[in-house]
Amino acid sequence: MPKTMELFVQPIVPQRIIRLSEIAYNLWFSWNPDALMLFSSIDSKLWEKIGHNPVKFLKEVSQHKLEKASNDRTYLMEYNKVMAAFDHYLSETTTWYDHRFEGRDEIIAYFSAEYGIHESLGIYSGGLGILSGDHCKAASDLGLPFVAIGFLYRHGYFSQKINAHGNQIVEYIDNVFEEMPILRVNNKDNEPLTITVNIADRKVFVNIWEARIGRIPLYLLDADTLLNDEKDRLITYQLYGGNLDMRICQEIVLGMGGVQALRALDIKPTVWHMNEGHSVFMGLERIRNQVKNNGLNFHEALEVVRAKTVFTTHTPVPAGHDAFPLEMMDHYFHQYYTDVGLSRDEFMGLGVENENGKKVFNLTCLAFKIAYCTNAVSLLHGQITSKLWEQLWPGIPAEENPIIYITNGIHTFTWITPPMADFFDQYLGQEWRSNLSKPEFWQKIYDTPDDIYWGVRQDIKRKMIEVIRANLKNQRIRNMSSTTEIREAEHVLSPEALTIGFARRFATYKRANLIFKDLERLKRIVNNPNRPVQIVFAGKSHPADHPGQDIIRQIYNISQMPEFRHRIVLLEDYNINIARCLVSGVDVWLNTPRRPYEASGTSGQKVAVNGGINLSILDGWWAEGYKEKNGWAIGDERDYNDHARQDTDDSNSLYSLLEEEIIPLYYQKGERGYSPGWVKMSKESIKTIVPIFNTDRMVREYMRKCYIKASDSGKRRLPDNHFIAKELAAWKKNIIRNWGAVGLSMPDSHDSQMVFGNSSLIEVVANLGGLGPGDVAVELYVKDNEGIVLPSLTMTVVHEGRVAEGRMKTAQATGEYCYQAKFHPHDSGRYAISIRIIPYHPELLHKHEMGLCKWL
Repeated sequence: MPKTMELFVQPIVPQRIIRLSEIAYNLWFSWNPDALMLFSSIDSKLWEKIGHNPVKFLKEVSQHKLEKASNDRTYLMEYNKVMAAFDHYLSETTTWYDHRFEGRDEIIAYFSAEYGIHESLGIYSGGLGILSGDHCKAASDLGLPFVAIGFLYRHGYFSQKINAHGNQIVEYIDNVFEEMPILRVNNKDNEPLTITVNIADRKVFVNIWEARIGRIPLYLLDADTLLNDEKDRLITYQLYGGNLDMRICQEIVLGMGGVQALRALDIKPTVWHMNEGHSVFMGLERIRNQVKNNGLNFHEALEVVRAKTVFTTHTPVPAGHDAFPLEMMDHYFHQYYTDVGLSRDEFMGLGVENENGKKVFNLTCLAFKIAYCTNAVSLLHGQITSKLWEQLWPGIPAEENPIIYITNGIHTFTWITPPMADFFDQYLGQEWRSNLSKPEFWQKIYDTPDDIYWGVRQDIKRKMIEVIRANLKNQRIRNMSSTTEIREAEHVLSPEALTIGFARRFATYKRANLIFKDLERLKRIVNNPNRPVQIVFAGKSHPADHPGQDIIRQIYNISQMPEFRHRIVLLEDYNINIARCLVSGVDVWLNTPRRPYEASGTSGQKVAVNGGINLSILDGWWAEGYKEKNGWAIGDERDYNDHARQDTDDSNSLYSLLEEEIIPLYYQKGERGYSPGWVKMSKESIKTIVPIFNTDRMVREYMRKCYIKASDSGKRRLPDNHFIAKELAAWKKNIIRNWGAVGLSMPDSHDSQMVFGNSSLIEVVANLGGLGPGDVAVELYVKDNEGIVLPSLTMTVVHEGRVAEGRMKTAQATGEYCYQAKFHPHDSGRYAISIRIIPYHPELLHKHEMGLCKWL
């Protein structure tokens, strides 16, 4: 055979539509379907073939088709409409932030290990990345002064195939950076910008790329450069891959390298947000900069850094938090703790935890210690996290520690399917977009016509089934299935049948196989000829998670059984595109995590905005979102010690809901061919979920609860050569030195009974040792007869000395003070009254920040 060579000829975008390139390089297109239509309408087959990537599309589309589009009047009208919307979006000066915070000068830096923004930018694996991407999009919509930092992975996560035996086959496909919606960042000399990051005894060179997400930049770090040796080039190759050494190197580059990248870009954040603990070393790098540049010691620098740092934790189980052996920390951070003036023990004390009887350095522990504002991602997750980490604040009731919660939401405009958005436009008016977070507005959903609503839902469902059939057909062709089986894939699933969806990461705690616990019962449910049910599964399991892969294999094998064939379908290569399709088209979204291991989850929120209904364990966001008439709750709000019993109870609850409520309601079809009761519940789901569980609300909440407070506290610690930070660090040192001598004791007598309507004078003696009354707060901690904790009441120092027999006596020992408070009970009954003493300083960011407390 003669040798051939490839010749690539790139088209030239005609002048009339030249700004297609601008759209291609701004991920604003990811939540603007009209923008994507500008590409797909030129060549729909190529658009599908290249995976909806506008940059790659403009490199491969034929010149002829570009010219044809540029001369098509209808196309040009759409093009001009999109460009006008794009220009208005970027130039708008009346954003929520501009209106609400006029005159402020924040810059919020957001760090995350992954971002799920669009399938054309493959730097995500699952929920954490999707949440990060949605957070950035909402920050752009609201006009926040916001910059994001992440990784540009050569391989990203992985591409998944399911073979003929149900095994997950992992394939890593190189990301071609030049074909992604990103650009290299240049320095002032217009040359590619590169930074160096010190990792142990070597320097690692890191390139910086930029992705635009509407108004905001996302800077991506890339170590795959010839300046590095092969080992270091691998640092940014794979998301969540490699051994512990690779993981710690990644986190050093993300955290410390991210700080250096912002410095090289001359960006000076006033708020630093760590989305999970992967980027926690950014705090250490900023402390080192304060020590080096401002002459502060470590503890003074920590006060400066902590004041402007926000940390979000997403993991409700101990095993999910990154931790490294102490000897590994020694290897990578020996020079660091020497540079900042800490001993080894002092440094290790920032993150040391006992794990299975062995000491490790836990990054989440470190994050809690260097962040002002720490938050969980749902109400229940906040309660679990406070209990999980209560050892960091010993003696403080878990509900009082500094962890707050901000429940996750979705970027609605990304996840609503165009037909449903068009339906809202027509019957709710365009103003639904600006009233997204106003519950009273969404009452109008009940005024929309049921029959048209149902028709839109069915059209979306049919489109989903087309995608499912194509996925299944490709899978069978590759697995060399028979011609009959391949043809069958073209007809799998019926748009008339009740369709349940389950799509997410196949971690064991998510219990994707819970519905298979009683196969005989499930057979009867799905095969009723008058009321058929079909279930669609999709998801990936981490390559090292063999139990998760066993679940995939189990689902596949069950889907091949004659009684379940074409009633149960397993899709492969789950990604944003497939997720978008499934959450928009299914009737019911199934979620079966082992409570309370689901931190939040957001997939069910995406289903709700498209009219689907949730069927879920009361965990994560659904513990807040469930309102009885907007979906179904599997099981109840119980926690189990016996997992087998939990699985049995939850599966029985699931089957009963399907048999007694869900299936009958779906098939109670009237003369118009749909169930009025089903449509009513679907609309109730929209009304109650859409205005609450969105990133518009979520990011505003971050602004109110975290960003503004962090920015203000950070600025307070800057004047007079960081005087407040220095004074606070010295005060804390004195508190720690004297805390051992602090104690409380009761006076010689006190009353234990009182009459309702009267007040009781409560007294206590505090021995403050070397501290003064201004260094502490003495508080009443009261629970009523229902176990409800009442607001703490601060006691007042009234005299130096002790109290005996109702009379003040001169102190026999220096440092004793009498404190008093009047307690006014709000009702009759029994009250449990405790008294505690805690450190107090007006500049503490949280009253329990130090984690010190002594009880009477």
